[in-house]
Amino acid sequence: MGRKRRATNRRKPTRSQRRPSLTGTVRLYDAGGMVETAEGSFKLAGSSLREVMAGDVVAISMHRGHRGERRAVVESVVERAAASVVGTYAPAGPLGCVRPLDTRLKADFFVLPRDRSAQELGVHEGDVVSARIESYPTRYESGVVTIERRIGDADAPDLGIRCIMARYDLEDGYPEAATSAADELELDIDGALADPLRRDLRDRFALTIDPVDARDFDDAISIERTADGGFALMVHIADVSHYVGWEDAIDLEARRRATSVYLADRVLPMLPERLSCDLCSLRPGEDRLAFTAAMRFDRQGRLRTSEFYPSAMRSRVRLSYEQADALLRGDASSAADEVSASAAEGVDLASFLADAAELARLRRQIRFDRGAVDFDTVEVHALLGDDGEPVDLVSRQRTEATGLIEEAMLAANECVAAWLADRGTVCAYRVHDRPSPDHLHDAAMTLAELQIATRTEAAEISLGEQAAMRSVLARAAGTPAAELVNALLLRAMQRAVYRPSNEGHYALGADAYCHFTSPIRRYPDLLVHRALKVELAREHLGERAARERSRALIGAGRECLERIASQLCSASSDRERIADAAARASQKVEVARFFSRRVGERFRGTVTWVDQLGAFVRLDDFHAEGLIHVRDLGDEWFDLDERTLTYTGSATGRSVRPGDRVVAEVLRCDVLRGHLDLALIAGPRTLH
Repeated sequence: MGRKRRATNRRKPTRSQRRPSLTGTVRLYDAGGMVETAEGSFKLAGSSLREVMAGDVVAISMHRGHRGERRAVVESVVERAAASVVGTYAPAGPLGCVRPLDTRLKADFFVLPRDRSAQELGVHEGDVVSARIESYPTRYESGVVTIERRIGDADAPDLGIRCIMARYDLEDGYPEAATSAADELELDIDGALADPLRRDLRDRFALTIDPVDARDFDDAISIERTADGGFALMVHIADVSHYVGWEDAIDLEARRRATSVYLADRVLPMLPERLSCDLCSLRPGEDRLAFTAAMRFDRQGRLRTSEFYPSAMRSRVRLSYEQADALLRGDASSAADEVSASAAEGVDLASFLADAAELARLRRQIRFDRGAVDFDTVEVHALLGDDGEPVDLVSRQRTEATGLIEEAMLAANECVAAWLADRGTVCAYRVHDRPSPDHLHDAAMTLAELQIATRTEAAEISLGEQAAMRSVLARAAGTPAAELVNALLLRAMQRAVYRPSNEGHYALGADAYCHFTSPIRRYPDLLVHRALKVELAREHLGERAARERSRALIGAGRECLERIASQLCSASSDRERIADAAARASQKVEVARFFSRRVGERFRGTVTWVDQLGAFVRLDDFHAEGLIHVRDLGDEWFDLDERTLTYTGSATGRSVRPGDRVVAEVLRCDVLRGHLDLALIAGPRTLH
C-alpha cells in the first residue's frame, strides 16, 4: 500500500528540560496544526497534536525537527477554547467512547462507567452526541466527557448540518425578546425625514443585484455619467442603525452573533427576520431607509468627491447576477420585465449596467496600480431539492456582474473608512496586516521549485512585492497550476480582522478600509454606521447634536465606544472565523451526500494540493474537491517532498504533484465529516 516513509525519531529533551518561550493560539488542520504567536506562526510538533484543540491558547517551546525545520512543542495549555465536543458514541467495554467528528482532533474521549448520561438520554451505538468535556486529553491519558445531548442517529437527513451547528456552537431560531422587539418596529419615512441630515432620494433610479436565491437585499446602486465624462455613483445601504438601539434586546443578540451564518441548507441570521427580510431589506418598489455614500469619479475612475448621509430611497428593479451578466452580453430575454420597468423610469438598463461595469474596470485597474492583489478561489455550493437532497453542485466564480457590485462596495467602504480615519474616529476598521516574511519566503520558494515563478519573482514575493504576486497569478490563470498559486499565496497571507483604529489593508492596497455595506449581516458594519452618524452630526449640526446622537447610537457617549470597541472588534473577528468555517464544513457535508450516490464512478480532475494526508483533486465535472489518501496513491511507498509538494513512488519514481491531470474514482463518502475520498486510477503519465 502507498504510504509515507517515516524518519527514525531522535532522542528529544523531556518537558522538564524545556522551557516555554512563547504563547500563542492553536489553529488545527486535517494534516496538522499551527500556533499563531506575536512573533509569527509555527508548525506544531506531531507529539503535541493529541493534547490540544482548535483555538486553545498554549505555551510552547521551539525545537528543530529531524530535517532542521523549527517545530512548536506544547508545554502547557493556558486557556481552553472548547468546553464540549461533538462525536459518535460507541460502547468500549465498561466505558463509553465518543469519537470526535472533527477529524482535526487526534484523541477520542471516554465516558466513565459511573456516568449514566448515555442511558438517561437514550443514546445508542452510532448516535451522534454533544458531550461536555470533564478532563482534556494529554499525551499520556484520554479525555473524559459526559453526554449532554443526543443530536440524532445516522439516518436523519440533516444530521450532518446539525452536527456542524453543534460543533461550532450555532443555533437555529431567535430569542423571543429580540423577536418581539423587532415585531414592534414600524416603517415611518416621514418621521425619519424630519432628521435634518436625512435626504429624500426616492426619485432617483436605483437597483439591486443579488444571487437568485437572496432574501435580504442590503445594498443598491445608482449611477450616471457626468457632463465631463466621469461617473456619479451612489451606494445605498440598509439603515439598520435607525431601528436597532444601543444595547437593546436586538442589539445585544446581534452583538453576540456578530454575523449571519450561511450554511448549505439554512441561514442563521444576525438580525430577526422582521428586520433582515422586511424593514431593512431594499426590496424593489418599496420605500426604505438607507445610508447613502455618494461618490464622483473622473473619466479615469479616480475619486474626486464623496459625501455620506442617511436617506430615504426606493429600489426600482431587482436583478439576479445571471440576469445582469446576460444584459451585459446584450441578451435581454431573461430580464424583459426589468428592462421594461426601467424604461418606464426613463432608464436604459443595459446602458446603466454598462456604465457600472466600465467604472468597475477602471477602479480595479487603480487598485492594481496601487498594489492590490486579487485571489481567485473556487467555492462549490450544493443546490438542494424540495426534499433537502443535493441535486447539483455549482461553483460560484467572479463575473462581470459580481465584479461591478464588488467594486462599488469596495469604493464605498474605502471612502467611509478614509473619512472616519481622517477624524480619528474609533469604530470597526477592516485591517489586513502585511504577511509574515517567513510565510512569504516558503510560498515563493515552492513556486520557484515548481518553476511557476522565476527566481527573481520569488525573491520579490519574499519581500512582499504585490506586483510580483499579481504577475505570477496572472500567468497561472486558466492553467492547472492556478489553484495552487492562489492557495500558496493565500496561505501566506494574514487573515483580515477588525480593529478599533485604522491600520490599512494590505491585499487591497488601501490606506484605510472598513465594512460599511452589509449591516444586515455583519455587526462591525452597524458600528461603522453609528460612528459615521455621530461624526456627521458633529460636522453639520454641532457638538451638542453630536452628543445627543452619541448617547442614542453608542450609549453614554463616544468614550463608551472607545472603551469597548476593541472587545467588539475581537469578538466579531472570532465569530467571523467560526461562521466561515461552519459554512465551508456545511458545503462539504452536502458534497459528500451528493457523491454518496456516485461511489465507484470515475472523474477527470486536477491535483490542487498535496500534504501529509495525500493529494487533493478538483473534479472537472462538479468542481468538488476530494482527497486521495497516501495509501490510495498506489501499491508502493510514497515519499513527500514538502518543498516541491511532490509525492514520489520509491519503486517506480512515479510522482504526484499539484497541476497534474488525473483520473480518480469515488472511493468512499463520510457524510457526517464531509469527507470525499478518492482513489488514483490514472496518473499524469498514463492519461495520454
